[in-house]
Parts: sequence; C-alpha cells; structure tokens
Amino acid sequence: MENSKLRATPAARALAKRLGVKLPNVTGTGYKGRIHKVDIAGFNYEEKVHISPLARRIADEHNIELKGLKGTGHRSKIMKEDVLKLISDPELKARLTRDDFAEATAPPKAMPAIAQTPTAAPAAAGSTPAAAPQTAIKGETEIVPMTQMRKIISKRMMESYFGIPSFIQTWEVDMTNLLALRKQLIEPIKEKTGKKLTVTDLISMTVVKTLMKHKYINASLNKEGTEITFHNYVNLGMAVGMDEGLLVPVVKNADRMSLSEFVVALKDLTERTFSKKLMPDEQAGSTFSISNLGMYGVDEFTAIINQPNAAILSVSSTHERVVPLNGEMVIRPIMKISLTSDHRIIDGLAAARFMTDLKALMEDPITLLI
Repeated sequence: MENSKLRATPAARALAKRLGVKLPNVTGTGYKGRIHKVDIAGFNYEEKVHISPLARRIADEHNIELKGLKGTGHRSKIMKEDVLKLISDPELKARLTRDDFAEATAPPKAMPAIAQTPTAAPAAAGSTPAAAPQTAIKGETEIVPMTQMRKIISKRMMESYFGIPSFIQTWEVDMTNLLALRKQLIEPIKEKTGKKLTVTDLISMTVVKTLMKHKYINASLNKEGTEITFHNYVNLGMAVGMDEGLLVPVVKNADRMSLSEFVVALKDLTERTFSKKLMPDEQAGSTFSISNLGMYGVDEFTAIINQPNAAILSVSSTHERVVPLNGEMVIRPIMKISLTSDHRIIDGLAAARFMTDLKALMEDPITLLI
C-alpha cells in the first residue's frame, strides 16, 4: 500500500518523514485506523529496534536475529559488544540464529538477557575475549514490569516531548517581598483554615492572577492542531511526585478563590493524592500546570508540558545571592522560574509578557490581598 492511500493526519505524515518511519509499518489508533502523530512517535521510540551500523553488519554476516534483543546502549540500542557476546556463546547463538528449517510447532524460547555487570573491570588492551559472556551476580539487578500508572505517564510524556514544538524562557525573581508576606500571613491563615501557608501557595496565586490577563498562556489546542480554546477561568494543575509516579491534581476555578480558600483546596487535593484517594475527574481539566521542585534544592529545571495545556511553569529553589540594587551590591533571595511553551500557540513575545507580569507580581505580591 502506498503512503498516499493510508489514512494519516498531516502531522503524522510530517513526523514520519522526519523520523524515517514507514507509514505501512505503523498501526493507527484513530477512527478506521487513521494514523496520528502519537502513533508515529510511539512506533519510532517503542517498537523500532535500535541497532548501531557496525552491530547490524556483524549480525548480518553471522546470520544473527536481533529482533527482541535488549541492548546495552542508549535507549537499549544494540551495540557491537552485544552482538559479539552472542557470537561467542554457542548456546545463545543457537537461540537467536535465524533457522528457516525450525519446526513450526516448536514452542518459542525465552529471549536471553544481555547481562551487564557494573563492577566488572574493562578488558586490557590486546586481551583475548572470554569464551562466554559474564553472568550478572544474583541480586545486582531487578527487572519488574512497568505499572499501569508509569505506562500512562510514559505515553503522555512521549506525546508531549516529541509532539510539541516547545521553547523555554527562564527568569530570576527576587523573593524578598513574597517571603515577607508569607511570614505575615502564616499565622492568620492557620487560625482561619488550620492549614500552613507555603511559598508554593503564594506562587500559585500569583500565577492564577497573572493567567487571567494572558489568554494565550491559559489556552489549549485540539488534537488535530486546528482549534485553540481560550479559557476564561483557571483550573490549576499542580504536579505531585510519588514513588509510583507523577500525578497532577487540579484546583478547579482557582481564579474565583481567595487565598484562604485556595490553601484549603490545594492541601486537600495534595493529601488525597498521597493517600491515593484522588478521583479521576480531579486530575482532568487543567488549563495550566505548575511543577515545583524548590523544596528539593533544585537550582533550575524545565518541565514537560502537561497536555493539552499550552504551557507549564517550573519553579526552582530560592538561594541567597549578591545582586546589584540602586548602585550597591546587596544579598537577596533569588529564585529561578522557567516557562515551557507550546510554540504552536504561544510566541516568544507572549511568553515574555506573561513572565514579566508574573515576576512583577511575585516581587510585589501585596495586590494578592486586594
């Protein structure tokens, strides 16, 4: 079947051409088998066997079948050393060598794993390869299947990373006034709500207020990439990391909340996230998301967009730094924030204007109480 006769979106065809993926080899997940961009990305990075040219040549010369083999290179790429190990071991070679005369009824044999021994020293120059590959000592490695949560996270991150033309802007914010405001409000908020006001709460409120003035930042794009939806409200997603994976609970209609109401709502969602009592609808419908790693001492990072959001804000830790102020050098608490934007919706200027207003509000947050 020719590519022109296949049902595929223009975005899928463009990505397939860029990645060198043949459309007839891809199974579409759309209506009547239509191929979408995510199908191309998934095929290229999940199903395609990655083999170095030299490893391919050696395998072909020795009639070795490599499909299904997990290599030791980046993204499990099969390297020359992996193939040489197979050739040096008669048993492994027998299991993986192509056999056109094998009995059709023979049960499939388990694919042997290429053992990696992290503590093994590299062979000296000129030494003779061992007759058989080294076997990993029991207890050095553990292979477990991915959980359903991790599979979903993996799929969504891949879709976002490979499917969105994103760009990043990083800004520095003087946290002096915001930290002072938190110090003033922490007791009144606790008396009213029983909850502790955090820096994350105040940052989130500044984001909510700023989003209402920048519709392109608080927008989303449909899967076909043909329609932009502008939201006249803010459903704020807050990334919460756990051992099992990452969840993004959503504070619905955050723009209508007072600071006290927001603190209660966010704390409630976060607590139920950790206790695994979060409802499915409480993880959906975000219009913008925040990923905060400041409490872990991260100096700077850039988060991947939480689709279908148009952008995500990365919040790093606060450090005291010497900065110029009114012609003098002073010590100030400085924090870096980064905005990752979908360039299909947001231009650099629009992102810069949003970050300018956000920085101004964070450095003069008294208006949050008005």
